[in-house]
Amino acid sequence: MHRIPTRGRRLLASTAVGAAGVLALTACGGGSGFDEGSGDDAGASGEGGSLSILIGSSGDAETDAVQAAVAAWSEESGVDATVQVASDLTQELSQGFASGDPADVFYVSADQFQTYAANGSLYPYGDSLDNADDFYPSLVEQFTYDGELVCAPKDFSTLGLIIDTAAWEAAGLTDDDVPTTWDELTDVSARLTTDGRVGLGFSGEYARVGAFLAQAGGTLVSADGTEATADSPENVEGLTYVQQLLASGSAAYASDLGTGWGGEAFGTGAAAMTIEGNWITGAMTNDYPDAAYRVVELPAGPAGQGTLQFTNCWGVAADSDNQSDAVDLVQYLTATEQQLAFSEAFGVMPSVQSAADGWKELYPEMTAFIDSADFAQNVVNARGAADVITDFNSQLLTLKTGDPAAILGSVQTNLQAVLDENAS
Repeated sequence: MHRIPTRGRRLLASTAVGAAGVLALTACGGGSGFDEGSGDDAGASGEGGSLSILIGSSGDAETDAVQAAVAAWSEESGVDATVQVASDLTQELSQGFASGDPADVFYVSADQFQTYAANGSLYPYGDSLDNADDFYPSLVEQFTYDGELVCAPKDFSTLGLIIDTAAWEAAGLTDDDVPTTWDELTDVSARLTTDGRVGLGFSGEYARVGAFLAQAGGTLVSADGTEATADSPENVEGLTYVQQLLASGSAAYASDLGTGWGGEAFGTGAAAMTIEGNWITGAMTNDYPDAAYRVVELPAGPAGQGTLQFTNCWGVAADSDNQSDAVDLVQYLTATEQQLAFSEAFGVMPSVQSAADGWKELYPEMTAFIDSADFAQNVVNARGAADVITDFNSQLLTLKTGDPAAILGSVQTNLQAVLDENAS
Protein backbone atom coordinates (compact mmCIF):
# COMPACT_ATOMS: atom_id res chain seq x y z
CA MET A 1 0.00 0.00 0.00
CA HIS A 2 1.23 3.46 -0.87
CA ARG A 3 1.91 5.70 2.12
CA ILE A 4 -0.18 8.67 1.06
CA PRO A 5 -3.61 7.07 1.48
CA THR A 6 -3.07 6.38 5.16
CA ARG A 7 -3.17 10.08 5.85
CA GLY A 8 -6.89 10.49 6.42
CA ARG A 9 -6.98 7.33 8.51
CA ARG A 10 -4.01 8.43 10.59
CA LEU A 11 -5.92 11.50 11.74
CA LEU A 12 -8.46 9.31 13.50
CA ALA A 13 -6.40 6.41 14.78
CA SER A 14 -5.51 6.06 18.41
CA THR A 15 -1.98 7.23 19.01
CA ALA A 16 0.97 4.91 19.31
CA VAL A 17 1.89 6.18 22.72
CA GLY A 18 -1.68 5.98 24.08
CA ALA A 19 -2.28 7.07 27.62
CA ALA A 20 1.42 7.30 28.36
CA GLY A 21 1.77 10.03 25.74
CA VAL A 22 -1.11 12.01 27.20
CA LEU A 23 0.35 11.74 30.69
CA ALA A 24 3.67 12.93 29.38
CA LEU A 25 2.00 15.91 27.77
CA THR A 26 0.29 16.94 30.96
CA ALA A 27 3.68 17.27 32.60
CA CYS A 28 4.57 20.36 30.60
CA GLY A 29 3.21 23.08 32.82
CA GLY A 30 -0.20 23.87 34.24
CA GLY A 31 -3.06 25.85 32.79
CA SER A 32 -3.97 26.32 29.16
CA GLY A 33 -1.02 28.44 28.16
CA PHE A 34 -3.38 31.11 26.85
CA ASP A 35 -2.66 33.87 29.32
CA GLU A 36 0.84 34.68 30.42
CA GLY A 37 3.52 35.15 27.84
CA SER A 38 1.18 35.10 24.85
CA GLY A 39 1.76 38.63 23.58
CA ASP A 40 2.81 39.33 19.99
CA ASP A 41 6.44 39.85 21.01
CA ALA A 42 6.68 36.71 23.16
CA GLY A 43 9.83 34.71 22.56
CA ALA A 44 11.21 36.99 19.87
CA SER A 45 14.69 35.87 18.93
CA GLY A 46 15.48 38.46 16.32
CA GLU A 47 17.76 38.07 13.33
CA GLY A 48 20.40 35.43 13.81
CA GLY A 49 18.24 33.07 15.91
CA SER A 50 17.40 29.51 14.95
CA LEU A 51 14.29 27.38 14.51
CA SER A 52 13.63 23.66 14.51
CA ILE A 53 10.72 22.32 12.44
CA LEU A 54 9.29 18.81 12.94
CA ILE A 55 7.03 17.33 10.28
CA GLY A 56 5.32 14.04 9.52
CA SER A 57 5.85 13.58 5.81
CA SER A 58 3.89 11.58 3.24
CA GLY A 59 7.04 11.05 1.21
CA ASP A 60 10.06 12.62 -0.48
CA ALA A 61 8.00 15.12 -2.47
CA GLU A 62 6.53 16.66 0.67
CA THR A 63 9.82 16.59 2.54
CA ASP A 64 11.70 18.26 -0.30
CA ALA A 65 9.01 20.92 -0.72
CA VAL A 66 8.94 21.86 2.96
CA GLN A 67 12.72 21.93 3.16
CA ALA A 68 12.92 24.18 0.11
CA ALA A 69 10.30 26.58 1.47
CA VAL A 70 11.94 26.79 4.88
CA ALA A 71 15.34 27.35 3.26
CA ALA A 72 13.92 30.22 1.18
CA TRP A 73 12.40 31.82 4.29
CA SER A 74 15.65 31.31 6.18
CA GLU A 75 17.66 33.08 3.52
CA GLU A 76 15.18 35.95 3.42
CA SER A 77 14.89 36.33 7.20
CA GLY A 78 18.44 35.56 8.23
CA VAL A 79 17.20 33.00 10.75
CA ASP A 80 18.69 29.52 10.66
CA ALA A 81 16.04 26.81 10.38
CA THR A 82 16.25 23.04 10.24
CA VAL A 83 13.55 20.62 9.10
CA GLN A 84 13.39 17.16 10.68
CA VAL A 85 11.10 14.37 9.47
CA ALA A 86 9.57 12.40 12.34
CA SER A 87 9.30 8.64 12.18
CA ASP A 88 6.49 8.82 14.77
CA LEU A 89 5.28 12.41 15.00
CA THR A 90 2.96 11.97 17.98
CA GLN A 91 5.59 10.18 20.03
CA GLU A 92 8.34 12.65 19.20
CA LEU A 93 6.10 15.62 19.99
CA SER A 94 5.15 14.03 23.30
CA GLN A 95 8.80 13.54 24.20
CA GLY A 96 9.64 17.11 23.27
CA PHE A 97 6.78 18.59 25.29
CA ALA A 98 7.58 16.43 28.31
CA SER A 99 11.25 17.44 28.26
CA GLY A 100 10.44 21.14 27.88
CA ASP A 101 12.50 21.24 24.69
CA PRO A 102 10.07 20.67 21.80
CA ALA A 103 10.56 21.70 18.20
CA ASP A 104 9.64 25.33 17.60
CA VAL A 105 7.24 24.59 14.73
CA PHE A 106 5.53 21.28 13.97
CA TYR A 107 2.58 19.55 12.34
CA VAL A 108 -0.44 19.03 14.61
CA SER A 109 -3.18 16.59 13.58
CA ALA A 110 -6.82 17.41 14.25
CA ASP A 111 -7.27 14.49 16.63
CA GLN A 112 -4.37 15.62 18.83
CA PHE A 113 -5.06 19.35 18.71
CA GLN A 114 -7.38 19.68 21.69
CA THR A 115 -5.10 17.60 23.89
CA TYR A 116 -2.14 19.84 23.12
CA ALA A 117 -4.19 23.04 23.42
CA ALA A 118 -5.75 22.05 26.72
CA ASN A 119 -2.49 21.23 28.48
CA GLY A 120 -0.67 24.38 27.37
CA SER A 121 1.69 22.85 24.82
CA LEU A 122 0.68 25.26 22.03
CA TYR A 123 1.33 28.95 21.65
CA PRO A 124 -1.91 30.57 20.34
CA TYR A 125 -0.87 32.80 17.47
CA GLY A 126 -3.46 32.18 14.75
CA ASP A 127 -5.50 35.34 15.14
CA SER A 128 -2.38 37.47 14.71
CA LEU A 129 -1.69 36.24 11.16
CA ASP A 130 -2.27 38.66 8.30
CA ASN A 131 -4.22 35.99 6.43
CA ALA A 132 -6.31 34.75 9.37
CA ASP A 133 -9.54 35.69 7.57
CA ASP A 134 -8.49 33.79 4.43
CA PHE A 135 -8.58 30.30 5.97
CA TYR A 136 -11.68 28.22 5.30
CA PRO A 137 -14.07 28.86 8.22
CA SER A 138 -14.50 25.14 8.94
CA LEU A 139 -10.73 24.76 9.24
CA VAL A 140 -10.60 27.71 11.61
CA GLU A 141 -13.29 26.00 13.68
CA GLN A 142 -11.22 22.82 13.85
CA PHE A 143 -8.22 24.63 15.34
CA THR A 144 -10.02 27.07 17.63
CA TYR A 145 -9.80 26.58 21.40
CA ASP A 146 -11.31 28.81 24.06
CA GLY A 147 -12.37 31.24 21.34
CA GLU A 148 -8.90 31.65 19.81
CA LEU A 149 -7.49 30.35 16.54
CA VAL A 150 -4.52 28.59 18.08
CA CYS A 151 -2.64 27.40 14.98
CA ALA A 152 -2.86 27.98 11.25
CA PRO A 153 -4.45 25.23 9.14
CA LYS A 154 -1.70 23.79 6.96
CA ASP A 155 -3.77 22.20 4.20
CA PHE A 156 -6.75 19.87 4.00
CA SER A 157 -8.40 16.99 2.19
CA THR A 158 -12.01 16.03 1.51
CA LEU A 159 -13.69 12.83 0.38
CA GLY A 160 -15.04 12.37 -3.13
CA LEU A 161 -16.45 9.58 -5.28
CA ILE A 162 -13.80 7.98 -7.51
CA ILE A 163 -15.14 6.31 -10.67
CA ASP A 164 -13.39 3.77 -12.93
CA THR A 165 -14.16 5.27 -16.34
CA ALA A 166 -13.60 2.04 -18.25
CA ALA A 167 -16.04 0.12 -16.02
CA TRP A 168 -18.47 3.03 -16.23
CA GLU A 169 -18.50 2.99 -20.04
CA ALA A 170 -18.69 -0.81 -20.16
CA ALA A 171 -21.86 -0.65 -18.05
CA GLY A 172 -23.41 1.76 -20.55
CA LEU A 173 -23.34 4.68 -18.13
CA THR A 174 -22.91 8.31 -19.23
CA ASP A 175 -22.30 11.69 -17.62
CA ASP A 176 -26.04 11.91 -16.99
CA ASP A 177 -25.76 8.89 -14.71
CA VAL A 178 -23.24 10.41 -12.27
CA PRO A 179 -25.04 9.91 -8.94
CA THR A 180 -26.26 13.01 -7.18
CA THR A 181 -28.61 11.28 -4.71
CA TRP A 182 -28.55 8.13 -2.58
CA ASP A 183 -31.08 6.45 -4.87
CA GLU A 184 -28.88 7.14 -7.86
CA LEU A 185 -25.80 5.85 -6.03
CA THR A 186 -27.66 2.63 -5.24
CA ASP A 187 -28.65 2.30 -8.90
CA VAL A 188 -25.21 2.85 -10.45
CA SER A 189 -23.54 0.65 -7.84
CA ALA A 190 -25.82 -2.19 -8.90
CA ARG A 191 -25.22 -1.57 -12.60
CA LEU A 192 -21.46 -1.57 -12.08
CA THR A 193 -21.45 -4.82 -10.12
CA THR A 194 -20.24 -7.89 -12.03
CA ASP A 195 -18.79 -11.26 -11.17
CA GLY A 196 -15.60 -10.50 -9.27
CA ARG A 197 -16.28 -6.77 -8.91
CA VAL A 198 -18.59 -4.70 -6.73
CA GLY A 199 -19.92 -1.36 -7.83
CA LEU A 200 -18.68 0.47 -4.71
CA GLY A 201 -15.87 -0.52 -2.35
CA PHE A 202 -14.70 1.61 0.56
CA SER A 203 -13.01 1.33 3.93
CA GLY A 204 -15.27 0.27 6.78
CA GLU A 205 -14.45 3.08 9.18
CA TYR A 206 -15.86 6.35 10.46
CA ALA A 207 -13.44 8.27 8.25
CA ARG A 208 -15.43 7.07 5.21
CA VAL A 209 -18.83 5.93 6.51
CA GLY A 210 -19.13 9.24 8.37
CA ALA A 211 -19.78 11.00 5.08
CA PHE A 212 -23.17 9.28 4.87
CA LEU A 213 -24.02 10.46 8.37
CA ALA A 214 -23.25 14.01 7.28
CA GLN A 215 -25.43 13.60 4.18
CA ALA A 216 -28.30 12.58 6.42
CA GLY A 217 -27.78 15.72 8.49
CA GLY A 218 -26.02 14.04 11.37
CA THR A 219 -22.98 14.86 13.47
CA LEU A 220 -21.30 13.01 16.32
CA VAL A 221 -20.93 16.09 18.54
CA SER A 222 -23.06 19.22 19.01
CA ALA A 223 -21.87 22.50 17.58
CA ASP A 224 -20.64 23.70 20.97
CA GLY A 225 -18.73 20.46 21.54
CA THR A 226 -20.46 19.60 24.81
CA GLU A 227 -23.06 16.99 23.80
CA ALA A 228 -22.69 13.72 21.92
CA THR A 229 -25.24 13.40 19.10
CA ALA A 230 -24.19 10.01 17.76
CA ASP A 231 -27.56 8.29 18.27
CA SER A 232 -29.60 10.95 16.47
CA PRO A 233 -32.31 9.86 14.00
CA GLU A 234 -30.24 11.42 11.22
CA ASN A 235 -27.22 9.26 12.00
CA VAL A 236 -29.37 6.15 12.28
CA GLU A 237 -30.78 6.93 8.83
CA GLY A 238 -27.31 7.42 7.37
CA LEU A 239 -25.92 4.23 8.86
CA THR A 240 -29.00 2.27 7.82
CA TYR A 241 -28.46 3.36 4.23
CA VAL A 242 -24.87 2.11 4.34
CA GLN A 243 -26.13 -1.18 5.74
CA GLN A 244 -28.59 -1.47 2.86
CA LEU A 245 -25.81 -0.85 0.35
CA LEU A 246 -23.68 -3.59 1.90
CA ALA A 247 -26.60 -6.03 2.11
CA SER A 248 -27.47 -5.47 -1.57
CA GLY A 249 -24.19 -7.00 -2.67
CA SER A 250 -23.37 -4.03 -4.89
CA ALA A 251 -21.16 -2.46 -2.23
CA ALA A 252 -18.56 -3.90 0.13
CA TYR A 253 -15.91 -2.92 2.58
CA ALA A 254 -12.39 -2.98 1.20
CA SER A 255 -11.38 -5.58 3.79
CA ASP A 256 -14.11 -7.93 2.55
CA LEU A 257 -12.63 -7.62 -0.94
CA GLY A 258 -9.24 -8.80 0.26
CA THR A 259 -7.73 -5.31 0.11
CA GLY A 260 -6.36 -2.94 2.70
CA TRP A 261 -8.21 0.27 1.78
CA GLY A 262 -10.58 1.74 -0.77
CA GLY A 263 -7.84 2.86 -3.13
CA GLU A 264 -6.43 -0.64 -3.33
CA ALA A 265 -9.87 -2.12 -3.97
CA PHE A 266 -10.32 0.43 -6.74
CA GLY A 267 -6.84 0.15 -8.21
CA THR A 268 -6.94 -3.64 -8.41
CA GLY A 269 -10.35 -3.64 -10.07
CA ALA A 270 -12.18 -5.23 -7.14
CA ALA A 271 -14.44 -2.16 -7.02
CA ALA A 272 -15.62 0.12 -9.82
CA MET A 273 -16.03 3.09 -7.47
CA THR A 274 -14.58 4.08 -4.14
CA ILE A 275 -14.82 6.88 -1.59
CA GLU A 276 -11.44 8.48 -0.91
CA GLY A 277 -9.64 11.78 -0.54
CA ASN A 278 -7.34 13.63 -2.89
CA TRP A 279 -4.38 11.63 -1.60
CA ILE A 280 -5.60 8.82 -3.87
CA THR A 281 -4.02 10.56 -6.85
CA GLY A 282 -0.53 9.72 -5.60
CA ALA A 283 -1.44 6.07 -5.07
CA MET A 284 -2.93 5.77 -8.54
CA THR A 285 0.12 7.35 -10.14
CA ASN A 286 2.59 5.20 -8.24
CA ASP A 287 0.78 1.91 -7.67
CA TYR A 288 -1.81 1.71 -10.43
CA PRO A 289 -0.54 3.92 -13.28
CA ASP A 290 -2.83 2.30 -15.85
CA ALA A 291 -6.00 3.13 -13.94
CA ALA A 292 -8.33 5.59 -15.70
CA TYR A 293 -10.68 7.40 -13.38
CA ARG A 294 -12.62 10.55 -12.66
CA VAL A 295 -13.53 12.32 -9.43
CA VAL A 296 -16.99 13.69 -8.64
CA GLU A 297 -18.62 15.08 -5.53
CA LEU A 298 -20.31 12.63 -3.20
CA PRO A 299 -24.06 12.38 -3.77
CA ALA A 300 -26.52 14.17 -1.55
CA GLY A 301 -28.51 12.46 1.16
CA PRO A 302 -31.81 13.52 2.76
CA ALA A 303 -30.18 16.63 4.25
CA GLY A 304 -28.15 17.55 1.16
CA GLN A 305 -24.52 17.08 0.28
CA GLY A 306 -22.00 16.16 2.92
CA THR A 307 -18.44 14.92 3.16
CA LEU A 308 -15.68 14.71 5.73
CA GLN A 309 -12.50 16.75 5.76
CA PHE A 310 -9.11 16.07 7.26
CA THR A 311 -6.50 18.63 8.18
CA ASN A 312 -3.38 19.52 10.15
CA CYS A 313 -2.12 22.81 11.48
CA TRP A 314 1.26 24.45 11.99
CA GLY A 315 1.79 24.29 15.74
CA VAL A 316 4.15 26.62 17.58
CA ALA A 317 5.44 25.42 20.93
CA ALA A 318 4.48 27.32 24.07
CA ASP A 319 7.97 26.47 25.35
CA SER A 320 9.71 27.85 22.26
CA ASP A 321 12.23 30.65 22.83
CA ASN A 322 11.70 31.77 19.23
CA GLN A 323 7.98 32.32 18.94
CA SER A 324 8.19 35.53 16.94
CA ASP A 325 10.36 33.91 14.27
CA ALA A 326 8.20 30.80 14.36
CA VAL A 327 5.04 32.79 13.64
CA ASP A 328 6.82 34.66 10.86
CA LEU A 329 7.76 31.32 9.29
CA VAL A 330 4.16 30.10 9.50
CA GLN A 331 2.99 33.33 7.89
CA TYR A 332 5.38 32.59 5.02
CA LEU A 333 4.37 28.93 4.71
CA THR A 334 0.63 29.65 4.65
CA ALA A 335 0.78 32.48 2.11
CA THR A 336 -1.25 31.84 -1.04
CA GLU A 337 1.74 31.57 -3.36
CA GLN A 338 3.61 29.18 -1.09
CA GLN A 339 0.58 26.97 -0.51
CA LEU A 340 0.15 26.65 -4.27
CA ALA A 341 3.81 25.68 -4.52
CA PHE A 342 3.14 22.90 -2.01
CA SER A 343 0.10 21.89 -4.05
CA GLU A 344 2.17 21.61 -7.20
CA ALA A 345 4.86 19.65 -5.37
CA PHE A 346 2.73 17.03 -3.61
CA GLY A 347 -0.93 17.63 -4.40
CA VAL A 348 -2.33 19.00 -1.13
CA MET A 349 -5.26 21.41 -1.11
CA PRO A 350 -4.45 24.89 0.25
CA SER A 351 -6.10 25.96 3.49
CA VAL A 352 -6.67 29.52 2.23
CA GLN A 353 -9.65 30.35 0.05
CA SER A 354 -7.61 32.72 -2.12
CA ALA A 355 -5.68 29.73 -3.50
CA ALA A 356 -8.73 27.73 -4.59
CA ASP A 357 -8.75 28.95 -8.19
CA GLY A 358 -5.02 28.36 -8.50
CA TRP A 359 -5.43 24.80 -7.22
CA LYS A 360 -8.17 24.16 -9.77
CA GLU A 361 -5.85 25.34 -12.52
CA LEU A 362 -3.19 22.91 -11.32
CA TYR A 363 -5.63 20.01 -10.97
CA PRO A 364 -8.67 20.67 -13.18
CA GLU A 365 -9.70 17.02 -13.01
CA MET A 366 -9.78 17.17 -9.19
CA THR A 367 -11.98 20.22 -8.66
CA ALA A 368 -14.66 18.11 -6.94
CA PHE A 369 -12.38 17.75 -3.93
CA ILE A 370 -11.91 21.46 -3.31
CA ASP A 371 -15.48 22.35 -4.25
CA SER A 372 -16.57 19.91 -1.53
CA ALA A 373 -15.13 22.28 1.07
CA ASP A 374 -18.46 24.12 0.92
CA PHE A 375 -20.26 21.21 2.58
CA ALA A 376 -17.45 19.44 4.42
CA GLN A 377 -17.79 18.38 8.05
CA ASN A 378 -14.85 18.20 10.44
CA VAL A 379 -14.00 14.87 11.98
CA VAL A 380 -14.38 14.55 15.74
CA ASN A 381 -11.39 16.07 17.52
CA ALA A 382 -12.56 16.10 21.12
CA ARG A 383 -9.83 15.36 23.61
CA GLY A 384 -9.86 11.64 24.37
CA ALA A 385 -12.24 10.73 21.52
CA ALA A 386 -9.69 8.70 19.55
CA ASP A 387 -10.44 5.52 21.52
CA VAL A 388 -14.17 6.03 20.98
CA ILE A 389 -13.63 6.28 17.22
CA THR A 390 -11.43 3.18 17.28
CA ASP A 391 -14.26 1.26 18.96
CA PHE A 392 -16.75 2.73 16.48
CA ASN A 393 -14.58 1.46 13.63
CA SER A 394 -14.60 -2.04 15.12
CA GLN A 395 -18.38 -2.01 15.36
CA LEU A 396 -18.75 -0.74 11.80
CA LEU A 397 -17.13 -3.94 10.56
CA THR A 398 -20.25 -5.78 11.78
CA LEU A 399 -22.71 -3.31 10.23
CA LYS A 400 -23.89 -5.56 7.41
CA THR A 401 -25.70 -7.83 9.85
CA GLY A 402 -25.70 -5.54 12.87
CA ASP A 403 -28.08 -2.99 14.36
CA PRO A 404 -27.28 0.60 13.29
CA ALA A 405 -29.17 2.10 16.24
CA ALA A 406 -27.36 -0.15 18.73
CA ILE A 407 -23.98 0.67 17.25
CA LEU A 408 -24.65 4.39 17.45
CA GLY A 409 -26.07 4.04 20.94
CA SER A 410 -22.77 2.58 22.09
CA VAL A 411 -20.85 5.43 20.45
CA GLN A 412 -23.23 7.90 22.13
CA THR A 413 -22.53 6.52 25.59
CA ASN A 414 -18.78 6.36 25.14
CA LEU A 415 -18.46 9.75 23.48
CA GLN A 416 -20.63 11.53 26.05
CA ALA A 417 -18.45 10.10 28.82
CA VAL A 418 -15.41 11.63 27.14
CA LEU A 419 -17.09 15.01 26.70
CA ASP A 420 -18.28 15.02 30.31
CA GLU A 421 -14.76 14.24 31.50
CA ASN A 422 -13.37 17.08 29.42
CA ALA A 423 -15.87 19.48 30.97
CA SER A 424 -15.13 18.47 34.54
